[in-house]
Amino acid sequence: MAQITVHKFGGASVRNAEAVRNVCSILNQFPENKIVIVSAMGKTTNALETIHKKRFEGKDFEKELQDIFEFHFNIAKELEVETDTDWLLVFDTLSQICKKEIEGGFDEEYDRIIGYGEYLSTAIVNACFKKNSLSSKRLNSADYIVTDSRFRDARVLWDKSEEKVAALRQEFDNHATLVLQGFIGSSEEGNLTSLGREGSDFSAAIFAYLLNAESVTIWKDVPGLLNADPKCFQPTQLLKEISFREAVELAYFGASVIHPRTIKPLQNKNIPLFIKSFLNPTAEGTRIVEKANSELEVASYILKQNQTLVSISTKDFSFVVEDNLTFIFNTFANLGIHVHMMENSALNFSVCIPSDSDKLIALVEQLSDFHVRYNDKVSILTIRHPKPMVMQQLLQYKEVLLEQRNRTTVRFVIRGNWNLPEPIKE
Repeated sequence: MAQITVHKFGGASVRNAEAVRNVCSILNQFPENKIVIVSAMGKTTNALETIHKKRFEGKDFEKELQDIFEFHFNIAKELEVETDTDWLLVFDTLSQICKKEIEGGFDEEYDRIIGYGEYLSTAIVNACFKKNSLSSKRLNSADYIVTDSRFRDARVLWDKSEEKVAALRQEFDNHATLVLQGFIGSSEEGNLTSLGREGSDFSAAIFAYLLNAESVTIWKDVPGLLNADPKCFQPTQLLKEISFREAVELAYFGASVIHPRTIKPLQNKNIPLFIKSFLNPTAEGTRIVEKANSELEVASYILKQNQTLVSISTKDFSFVVEDNLTFIFNTFANLGIHVHMMENSALNFSVCIPSDSDKLIALVEQLSDFHVRYNDKVSILTIRHPKPMVMQQLLQYKEVLLEQRNRTTVRFVIRGNWNLPEPIKE
């Protein structure tokens, strides 16, 4: 059978009618069979989160629901697919679910509606594809990606997903382009689940892995993978080719262009990953492969703001040992708290976590047998292949609360504000 390529388009790449037409133009350059993963349009996911919160607060959300309809209707109208029944049926289903009585917990109900941004976008995008003579079919990712029941941060059940995804190959007998949603799956019980915010890149990697795809291309509004977020640091440098290993490290530390779980499935099957600009699709972009031909140790800078530094110690001043750590980590896992950095000493265990007042209150309550102190509004600065002069410049006038170093990476937890974008003066 012919090779399959996978293409992922984020919300910015389908934010309006002109952007959707651009996606059509890009895909016309790829005549082979392809999976196209599409995110929700614009800020639709944020709007659905607002509706979800208002449902639980018993507040009226009709305006937000109407805004979502009008936003998508205007795009569909400009694309001349406003009467396409597919996306209208999707919106009708969303409306019915939102207006139903709440049946599950907060996270379960979140996953029940949050994927409808992707359903709406893929319905409109697919209608545009067909109107522009792309042989395409819209399918439901939740029918193929099987997960556990960890709502809002589900884990993929790979063997069961592989059985489901095998059926996708038959779809290529009649359609060269299969349009699916990023970010979502379903549990074995049939409940909708999500892979975590920004999980659409991971969706592309899942389908590529299970279909043994030839390549994956993630289309962004940046020229490729940069050595820093241009919103945080300037000037930046394009990383034209890097290894999977380096990409995994950058993603793990928080490089915003790649979802952390995206790289590993591709590395396991040596599937090249390309990051390219949908604004300039003929540009070179970034190529991520098993072994880069000329990988240079370019310094990379990653800033994670809105963090909380938590310090945990025993009340009797005994050592923080394995039994304590097991209980502490289980508490983090049960509360769904991600640890971005940690350090252990004889008397203290320190972690940096995303700032979330509700989860922090719950954490302190559940760790009542420990002393828990915290510093809010801190940032993590990670530098790969650091250059001493630049590092000193970035840390000038900043209060460092925690520092970690190894041969290739330095990390700092810093209190205070940043004047973004920070200049990089080499």
